Amino acid sequence: MILWSAEYLGGKGVESARLDAEHLLAHVVGVDRLQLYLDFERPLTAEELAGYRPLLKRRAAREPLQYILGHQPFRELDLRVTPSVLIPRPETEALVGFVLEWVEASGRPEPTALDVGTGSGAIGLSLAFEGPFASVVATDVAKAALEVAATNRANAGLDEVVGLRGGALFGPLRADERFDVIVSNPPYIADGEAAALQPEVRDWEPASALFAGSDGLDVLRGLVVGAPRHLLAGGLLAVEVGLDHASVIAGLLGEHGAYADVRVLRDYAGRERFVFAHGR
Repeated sequence: MILWSAEYLGGKGVESARLDAEHLLAHVVGVDRLQLYLDFERPLTAEELAGYRPLLKRRAAREPLQYILGHQPFRELDLRVTPSVLIPRPETEALVGFVLEWVEASGRPEPTALDVGTGSGAIGLSLAFEGPFASVVATDVAKAALEVAATNRANAGLDEVVGLRGGALFGPLRADERFDVIVSNPPYIADGEAAALQPEVRDWEPASALFAGSDGLDVLRGLVVGAPRHLLAGGLLAVEVGLDHASVIAGLLGEHGAYADVRVLRDYAGRERFVFAHGR
């Protein structure tokens, strides 16, 4: 069944065809992938086949595996994901790691953080779960995304630490709120680049979490302009950016006058993916 399914999915253009077939079959059987190979000779039951076929058809239609399974591991958490939220990526795991390193090195007592555009809650919840944060505020413009984040917050036992608020950019905040860390993985794809995306991304993930104007920088510009009002002196602004955006955003931060020590950091693949700056 794995071999046949991999060939079927590969014919539909799925790049990780065999791996996805294994994940789907393990999900239906109720075991991990390793157990599939330990029980390789066991025939599937009629009920298992009946449960497997519709999932395989969904993947063949290029629905992302994470939406079919309903969850996605992210660092130390296993997050619920739905088509209302962006699927968390490994690059964003690296962003969280860099922020945690900065917090530890800074020695700030009981730091606070703001996660702008939280989606599933991946960044804000991971900071609260792994770091020394006294409190984290996570915002999103989409009500459906906040509902997913609320489920993940409860599952992680972080209801008392992480606050969820609805609204765009810094709109959900009080004028006097300040944070040690402001972090965001905002939409940064240009509107005209949709056709070049994989169907799993273009046709299934929420457009509001992907696209940001003609050059993809609309939300990032808003972050650069608005963050100084809510960033403590010496605090960290950390953003994930598109592959061609790091130098542009670093330039905007340098020109603004409210930031110091602007740095570009690379992801696991060595690509310029994150821009960090400190509040003056």
